[in-house]
Amino acid sequence: MAARYDILGFGNAIVDVLAFADDDLLAKHSLNKGAMQLVDETTAQTLYDAMGPTTIVSGGSAANTIIGAASFGCRTAFVGRVKDDEPGKMFAHDIQRAKVDFATPASPNGAATARCLVFVTPDGQRTMNTFLGACQNLTEADVDESIVAQSSIIYLEGYLWDPPAAKAAFVKASKIARSAGQRVALTLSDAFCVDRYRDEFLGLIRDGSVQILFANEHELHSLYQTGDFDTALGLLRGEGLLAVVTRSEKGCVVVKAETSVAVPAFPVESVVDTTGAGDLFAAGFLAGLVKDKDLATCAKLGAMAAAEIIQHIGARPQKDLALLAADNGLVL
Repeated sequence: MAARYDILGFGNAIVDVLAFADDDLLAKHSLNKGAMQLVDETTAQTLYDAMGPTTIVSGGSAANTIIGAASFGCRTAFVGRVKDDEPGKMFAHDIQRAKVDFATPASPNGAATARCLVFVTPDGQRTMNTFLGACQNLTEADVDESIVAQSSIIYLEGYLWDPPAAKAAFVKASKIARSAGQRVALTLSDAFCVDRYRDEFLGLIRDGSVQILFANEHELHSLYQTGDFDTALGLLRGEGLLAVVTRSEKGCVVVKAETSVAVPAFPVESVVDTTGAGDLFAAGFLAGLVKDKDLATCAKLGAMAAAEIIQHIGARPQKDLALLAADNGLVL
């Protein structure tokens, strides 16, 4: 029986608010450049008031990836919680307009829909401040066993490990997928996220809960607590799963058992905003994987999608990624 979805994502349903900023503004508010930190609603409002002109778009790491995969022509769905408020309605409208199935019911009361305030510095780095809000209402009850079992790849973001109820949903989805013979992919999300949950993430890798892992170079170093890339890569290779390590302008390395594939970064004219680069890389890689492409081609698709996203503000592709792939000789 054919899978209902190529990729089913679970993640934090967040509305991104992006603005350009300089390093002095980050320092004034004690923000750790290039990182993501969780903030309360009061701090979120303070930071919002400090922003200049903003761009507002529905976001969230896994949601970005799922929308990217849909742009590649994959059959996709997303599970995440919003509140029945204006930002929540905007999130639902945006993700459904991108041809992603999204049926998680909005919370009628409680915390507002999550917001991520993103400060983009002139070097293209993004500093994220996230108020989780309604995201924390995602629970095991939102995991539909039949849909998970009929999805070729379940995609989970590391940020889900922060709210305890969402963590339980994460674990439930992984167990269902494994029982159905489907694959589970995890993105480590952020080096500081890895710092918080290193042992638990390693446990997920080593007990077979995860078969596909995405990490950037900083997250890899944090996972194995070493500053030497080759040492960290060797430890990752020893885990025995399919893993991809992105290295910004250095490209990426794909490892699977004894196989190692290095793929260069896709050329860009200028870097505007790195928000969503890793998310879109995962979208391209998974799109290739579900269509049975070789690992090098999967990585090239990921690199191409990441290059598209960093050349404009926001984490939503402005070009049809399937057409862009075809234009670059990467036919899906």
